[in-house]
Amino acid sequence: MHLEAIATELLAALDESSTLDAITARDSGFDSDAAYLVGAEILRRRRARGERPIGRKIGFTNRGIWAEYGVSAPMWAHVYDTTVTYLDEPVGCLVSGHLVQPRLEPEIVLHFATTPSPTATEQEVLSNVDWVAHGYEIVQSHFPNWKFKLPDSIAAFGLHGALVVGPRRRVADLGDVARKLRTFTITLTNDDDVTATGAGKNVLGSPIAAAMHLLQVLKDQHQFEPVHAGEIVTTGTLLSPPPIAGGETWRTEVSGIELPGLCLHVE
Repeated sequence: MHLEAIATELLAALDESSTLDAITARDSGFDSDAAYLVGAEILRRRRARGERPIGRKIGFTNRGIWAEYGVSAPMWAHVYDTTVTYLDEPVGCLVSGHLVQPRLEPEIVLHFATTPSPTATEQEVLSNVDWVAHGYEIVQSHFPNWKFKLPDSIAAFGLHGALVVGPRRRVADLGDVARKLRTFTITLTNDDDVTATGAGKNVLGSPIAAAMHLLQVLKDQHQFEPVHAGEIVTTGTLLSPPPIAGGETWRTEVSGIELPGLCLHVE
């Protein structure tokens, strides 16, 4: 299939909240390099229709879910001003009717006050970050029953549907942030029933390590701009993401770092 035709098909599925057959099932030669070219075309079109990219999402940084989704590497995609919501308090609502087979991913979000080097170390990355937040990325699959291969997920917006960013905390106020991001733990409940537990170490060792991976990948992807000052990066799910539905209330409890848990009501 022509890459522009794939971009057209995926954007139609996004706008119509519909599903389609996996691209790799129809084109055995469709690989990750081709998928990122589709992503670049989708970025161009979304910008042209007025959406503004404000950061990146990294997916599949949690190796513990690779087998479940049939993948063996992380991937990334853009997030937009139309898909990101900021909360000043640790409670909010998610309108979910436009999302296709949505699942909930508790994550750590980083905000870059200054532009990081593609080869930055952990401490150098932290020196570029002015605030950290706990958030929910709501992923969606335009492929039936979440059946796809890695290139499909890259092309289909990195599975990104929405991002809810909780209250922001200044790095300067969090003490030994590098250690805390590696060692903190998190519990997710649905209507007070524990659904899953996770930890900062689950995303390539820590959210900072996940960000470092993205910076290194972008160094070789010349069709995209590197991460620059003012962008957010959400670093991947800390636990196995459950499906969500209207009427549910999801809560997290975070231990080991001074970030509030989030309460999210799904509408």
